[in-house]
Amino acid sequence: MKKKPDFKLWLGIAISAFFLFLLFRKIDFAKLGSAFREMDYRFIPPAILLTFVSYYLRAVRWKYLLLPIKKTRLGNLFPSTLIGYMANNLLPARLGEFVRAYSLGQKEKIGTPAVFASLVVDRLCDGFTILLVLLITFFTIKLPPGMEHIQKGLVTGGYVTFTLYVVVLAFLALLKSRTDWTVGLVTRILASFAPRLAEQVATQLRHFISGILFPNRPREILAVALSSLFIWAAAIWPVDLVLRSFGVTLPITASMFIMVFLVFAVMVPASPGFVGTYHFACVTALSAFELRSEQALSIALVAHGLSFFPVIVAGLYCLWRDKTSLKNISAENDSQSGAPA
Repeated sequence: MKKKPDFKLWLGIAISAFFLFLLFRKIDFAKLGSAFREMDYRFIPPAILLTFVSYYLRAVRWKYLLLPIKKTRLGNLFPSTLIGYMANNLLPARLGEFVRAYSLGQKEKIGTPAVFASLVVDRLCDGFTILLVLLITFFTIKLPPGMEHIQKGLVTGGYVTFTLYVVVLAFLALLKSRTDWTVGLVTRILASFAPRLAEQVATQLRHFISGILFPNRPREILAVALSSLFIWAAAIWPVDLVLRSFGVTLPITASMFIMVFLVFAVMVPASPGFVGTYHFACVTALSAFELRSEQALSIALVAHGLSFFPVIVAGLYCLWRDKTSLKNISAENDSQSGAPA
């Protein structure tokens, strides 16, 4: 049977191609090459190290989020985190989240839906931490005159993101406190146009909500909060190091400003690895500080490369060590998605 074209994948590739066209259409490649030649590469190793520190801290936070289910080992959590982020860079539709959950579930003998549910809480922690970063940036950033429209757009994005997270939290709260009623409502809505899908979603929601647990001890809650702050500190610092490698010295709030734009960028459908959207967001943020296009694009290319290639190498090594492959995990995902309710 001929496999149907993946519409989401091709749409993402088209969006990425569009943003790449916008970026490169007026670039002077001689000046772009000159920017790379002037780069101080001594800043890159510590930037890579800090990127992996942020992944390790994610594994630490994940350990605390999973405590209500099982006491897990960092020796399993860290490789699964690397594998998940590697998969996000290589696979469409953020399938890395499933890969990450599946990898740890196999190692710790936990059901994949329950592990995946912990990643929803993980993402909510990220969301509220980046909203805090957005708030700090809004009150402390000083943009050059004439760039007020960018700051206004930042505030609008913050409101949209905050609304989105409130809606998600409200749905999860309803699903947790009134599971039967919420699942019934979702089922009735879906059954009107997709009865089979409605049954599958109802089953998956019940499995999923069983994993939505949060640590209730003050020490564990504090650990989740602090690790969230350190995760994003370790993610923002490399941006500052990349700027310095190109001779750009800006306050750390500028790196926070850029990071907020990058977070919004990865929400936009794009090709695997967020090619195009990531670069466009980075260049747009840097334009607020009146950097020339070629220098801004060179910074975006290096920043993206640091978040793309090292974790792919590390994740593939972890997969090889586990004697598995993305193909096998994707096949498992397909079989679970197509399993009858």
